[in-house]
Amino acid sequence: MIRTQIQIEEEQMEWLKSKAREKGVSLSQLIRESLEHFREREKRVPEERKRRALAALGRFSSGKTDVSERHDDYLCEAIGKEDVHGA
Repeated sequence: MIRTQIQIEEEQMEWLKSKAREKGVSLSQLIRESLEHFREREKRVPEERKRRALAALGRFSSGKTDVSERHDDYLCEAIGKEDVHGA
């Protein structure tokens, strides 16, 4: 393992100490576990976004048949702009 030093706010340190006591682990162990949890969550975010986007496909219908060709126009219309291209 690599030893490192960080600076955190006093309130953060108190919270960490409290959680470490609550879980019955060292402060270092709690930080390692938290870091690993964060890393795992970061890995899942793109996969989760893709899964949710694919799940939404075909669920909504605008009734328009040319959305793939005129998506910019429809976006401008939806947000109340005159022209997304600036013309």
